[in-house]
Amino acid sequence: MKAIRCNTYGPPSNLKLEEIASLHAGPKEVLVQVKACGLNFPDTLIIQGLYQFKPELPFTPGSDIAGVVKEVGDGVTHLKVGDAVFGFVAHGGLAEEVIVPGNACFPKPPQMEYPVAASFMMAYGTSYHALKDRAKLMKGETLLVLGASGGVGLAAVELGKLMGAKVIAAASNQEKLDLCKAYGADELINYTKQDLKAILKTLTEGKGVDVVYDPVGSDFSEQALRGIAWNGRFLVVGFAAGTIPKIPLNLPLLKGASIVGVFSGWFRNEIS
Repeated sequence: MKAIRCNTYGPPSNLKLEEIASLHAGPKEVLVQVKACGLNFPDTLIIQGLYQFKPELPFTPGSDIAGVVKEVGDGVTHLKVGDAVFGFVAHGGLAEEVIVPGNACFPKPPQMEYPVAASFMMAYGTSYHALKDRAKLMKGETLLVLGASGGVGLAAVELGKLMGAKVIAAASNQEKLDLCKAYGADELINYTKQDLKAILKTLTEGKGVDVVYDPVGSDFSEQALRGIAWNGRFLVVGFAAGTIPKIPLNLPLLKGASIVGVFSGWFRNEIS
């Protein structure tokens, strides 16, 4: 079968389309014919050897997949050959076929197209875990989403609205903010043109935001933390800007705020 292979760590230009051996499902595994594979920010880090784990070279990238079941291993009872499914793997999704643990493979809703299903798990799973489990976002609270036009950002905007929060979306240009508005954002901030702390105080009548969802990092993290409310929760989701910020710890002290880590890998293990 054909697969995209990473033979050396580096940029996407290093990846090669190669022929590799066919796969077969073992016990508690499912062999899936891949119809679509989602690409997420961690995938760009994994191929460079910059993520939390480094697969042994060579390997096939891609973690979020959707497709059709070809084989079902012993011990898998909720799926059968021919079922449309979506799921996740540590890597291996950018191939014609992939082995998925049975407990990480789920029936695909009929109304969900394969590309949508393949882009769902990382973005919405991460954001749901962040807002529900880590921040315990409540109806009526105010949520600030940084990098709101990205995959996890848009998911956080949409889920925040569904959970009853007032959602403030922050992004770097008007086109991105228009997209956030279409996903339900109540207020919009262009943080390349507006002072983040000042506008947050204005939008919340001086109170500050209850929850900050930050997949960006860089200088925006401290600005957002300065605009957080008493007893606020600051969600550390990632560092898409490329810089891990250094946070003055007197800020959460003075605001009675919590800085809360969000690790989607733990959540994915829990749901499986």
